[in-house]
Amino acid sequence: MPYDDHMLPPGGSLEEFTAKAGGPLPDGVEISDQAELIEAIRTVYDPEIPVNIYDLGLIYTHDITDQGDVAITMSLTAPGCPVAGEMPGMVANAVAQVEGLGVVDVKIVWEPAWTPDRMTEDAKLALGMF
Repeated sequence: MPYDDHMLPPGGSLEEFTAKAGGPLPDGVEISDQAELIEAIRTVYDPEIPVNIYDLGLIYTHDITDQGDVAITMSLTAPGCPVAGEMPGMVANAVAQVEGLGVVDVKIVWEPAWTPDRMTEDAKLALGMF
């Protein structure tokens, strides 16, 4: 679905919102795993929805490099979401708290657009969608 002006995020454009947190890991530090990364992401909630952003299906990719750095791409439930500029920082800061993860880079993307089909069954149950 193409976007029109009434669907634009804060700031008036479909620019990518990004955030970074954390720092390079010292040599010899054991790198964390995907399970701990996902657990940290699950601590972040959209302020308007009582379900974490991972189970909402807002996280598209989450990769850990051999150096422990993390790259996350995510979306929002709607481009006009009032926390579009804040959400990447919330995610980056939460993930940067995980011991064994280095620099965290979070980027919001608008394509593909988020749909409720991306939600986990738990999220759908919590929101009464079954």
